[in-house]
Amino acid sequence: MKRLWIVLAAASLYAQQPMHLTLAEAQHLAIQNNPAFSASRYEAAAAHQVPLEYRANYAPTLGGTFTSVGADNGTRLGAGALNNPVVYSRLGSGLTVNQLVTDFGRTSNLVGMARLRAQAQDQVTEATRADILLATSQAYFQVLKTQSLLKVAAQTVAARQTVADQVSALAQNNLKSTLDVSFAEVNLSEAKLLEVQSQNDVQSAEAVLAADMGIPSPPAGFVLRDEPMPAELPGDVAPLIVQAIDQRPELRDLRLEASAAQRFARAEHDLFFPTLGVIGTAGLVPTNADSIPPRYGAIGLNVTIPIFNGGLFRARQTEAEMHARAAELNVGDLANRVMRDVRVAWLNAMTARQRITIAQQLEDQARLALDLAQSRYDLGLSSIVELSQAQLNLTSAQIGNTSARYDYQAARAAVEYQIGSLR
Repeated sequence: MKRLWIVLAAASLYAQQPMHLTLAEAQHLAIQNNPAFSASRYEAAAAHQVPLEYRANYAPTLGGTFTSVGADNGTRLGAGALNNPVVYSRLGSGLTVNQLVTDFGRTSNLVGMARLRAQAQDQVTEATRADILLATSQAYFQVLKTQSLLKVAAQTVAARQTVADQVSALAQNNLKSTLDVSFAEVNLSEAKLLEVQSQNDVQSAEAVLAADMGIPSPPAGFVLRDEPMPAELPGDVAPLIVQAIDQRPELRDLRLEASAAQRFARAEHDLFFPTLGVIGTAGLVPTNADSIPPRYGAIGLNVTIPIFNGGLFRARQTEAEMHARAAELNVGDLANRVMRDVRVAWLNAMTARQRITIAQQLEDQARLALDLAQSRYDLGLSSIVELSQAQLNLTSAQIGNTSARYDYQAARAAVEYQIGSLR
């Protein structure tokens, strides 16, 4: 509850002013505030206690007892058991020590299984971290993208407003027709619609980024720093696939789970072996019948040998072995999907990188075409339709060029995620 109040107080502070961030700062806030990551860490911490629970079987157990009995002295139990002990009135207390000598590897295999599962849970935590970092990175670049597109939309409105004013002035002097004015006003209205949509896109992207960072309500805007362009991807996807197979936390998790399943299968097989233990007891009997000594002590060796239990141990062993085989196959299935995802992410990033150069060339050509169309229109050599089309082409090219850079950075973040290096 205290944590919730802190988050709400921070959100209230953020909402009063724009928030300046770098990508690293956004990722840090996301990891710090995301409850899923905290929950995963607690699960991992809990998993590391399980080996200690199994290891406790190696340690001796010490228990105290206090017994008070009132009976007809010398009375023997006549029903309820096969033994026939004598019961005396007495008041006694004592200690009992039990120590496992060996169970022929069962406890050892259970400890090993628990350690492997704890390590697997650590990988689940790393996978959760990677998911959070990917979502935050993509949301960060989406905000940068929408903010840049909003600037393009604002510039488009300003440029088309200038053209509309010029055409209106020429029409008032009978140098242009009202049709030209109508086309110019339509183009201006389209630009304003683009600006309104861009404003909505910015607010939506900022809301997503705030949610990914664990801020309940978006601040009064984000001021984000542009990130440098990442290094070029290798021309061959094979090294990335090898890296992904080795580093993806989901694959490490399943490998560890498969190893843990194998250890558990061996532990279930060890149920067929006997268990050897030592038991010792000692105490005092301050109030007792004459036939009972005032103190006692004994030590014994217990050997428990399983003989028949209706096939329970065999069924448990078979079940564990089947789970172990299924776990091994799950590793192979996930490896296939990881290779597919890496290849797709690599292709998307390579395509996005190529789009940057092409989009810049397209914008340069569209800008040159608009200048020529404007000159031809001013000289009366073309219609408003040609000018409108040139304006539309430039706007589309500017949007594509602006989007290309941030799309590539988001695609690179996806590649880093797929190969397991987004940490």
